[in-house]
Amino acid sequence: MSPPETDYSGMTANERMYAAGLLDQFDNAAKSRNRDAMIRILMQVNIPAADAASIANKILAAANQYGY
Repeated sequence: MSPPETDYSGMTANERMYAAGLLDQFDNAAKSRNRDAMIRILMQVNIPAADAASIANKILAAANQYGY
């Protein structure tokens, strides 16, 4: 039997990644400018591919604003 699916409704992307234990991986991907890894991580917390790509693009375009 697989573990129950996490209900991410009402959570921000950061809250979702924190709850899933993926925030450090995402930060490392952003710091290394690894767009594909960023998208893959966002999709792991039920963010649709198009939205994940948009989030990654925005972060990479203004990395200093996001602390990267």
